[in-house]
Amino acid sequence: MKQYKWQVILGISLILASVSLYTIQIVVFRDARSTFFYLLQDIAFIPIQVLLVTLILNQMLNMREKMAMLNKMNMVIGTFFSEAGTGLLKLFSGFDQNMDALKKDLLVTGQWSDRQFREAAGIVSIYDCKIDHAKTDLVALKHFLATKRDFLLRLLENPNLLEHETFTELLWAVFHLTEELASRENLNELSPADAIHIAGDIKRAHVLLITEWLAYMKHLKSEYPYLFSLAVRMNPFDPHASVIVK
Repeated sequence: MKQYKWQVILGISLILASVSLYTIQIVVFRDARSTFFYLLQDIAFIPIQVLLVTLILNQMLNMREKMAMLNKMNMVIGTFFSEAGTGLLKLFSGFDQNMDALKKDLLVTGQWSDRQFREAAGIVSIYDCKIDHAKTDLVALKHFLATKRDFLLRLLENPNLLEHETFTELLWAVFHLTEELASRENLNELSPADAIHIAGDIKRAHVLLITEWLAYMKHLKSEYPYLFSLAVRMNPFDPHASVIVK
């Protein structure tokens, strides 16, 4: 209750000030009828003021604040892909037996339209990812994730990311995979059931990562063309990708 004390005092003070001013007006001009008429007019306009301020203006301010928050979150997402995401995409692709069929749909270029990004996202949403844990090196994946563990924890501590549910879900999926791999001493001798479990964790993180990568690429194209140019040249799904401008 103490934290609202100043608000209560302010509210009472404002009401008393209003009553005092109306009283002075009646005493000076001796026209109580007109005073109460205009008072009622002002009160009648309050619902419209509430509509304008709380619903329309407040909504506009919330949208502006949300856009600013999204820009900040996209900066964090960009840091994630620079530090860990792009490397993970390359590692995960090595486990995916169907990756070659999907790569042609992820060769983003500077000419891509919003429609092409939507179509690619639709393809990823129904993509049949098949993970083979024996196809590449789980130990290398474990080591890579171990070096990024502190970085992932710092991202999860960022309160702004709570507003971005899909990216938060991705972080938890990657962090869970990190913990699963770190908890196993010998990744070269997994039981069949354990191998299936690990494959499921990789699949979850892999699909979420591709989805977020596409959304991030779309954001860069519309907001930061120079960053988009670099991201296209470093496309982890392009076997001929090169940072060198040709």
